[in-house]
Amino acid sequence: MLNSTTLRQAQSYIKTKAYLAWSTSNYENLSPQIITEYILNYGDWEDFIYIKDLFGTKEIGALFKDIVNKKRVNLNPHTKNYFTKYFNKYA
Repeated sequence: MLNSTTLRQAQSYIKTKAYLAWSTSNYENLSPQIITEYILNYGDWEDFIYIKDLFGTKEIGALFKDIVNKKRVNLNPHTKNYFTKYFNKYA
């Protein structure tokens, strides 16, 4: 479970990266799942490393699992495939 300081750091990071969260301006209310989804879908490797280091591999893996187990998955199919393999190996 993420603490509020870590979540605020992630929200601030997203706010500085307009290409990650182009569909919102309400950065203060972004959940860990939404932040993870934005970074996995629209971020580059540097963005992924930042959030992985901030949240931790196991936490990101759990968030990813929650994202892909929803009825509607907004992840690009290639992204979903890659990170399924990644988190099966490392999380």
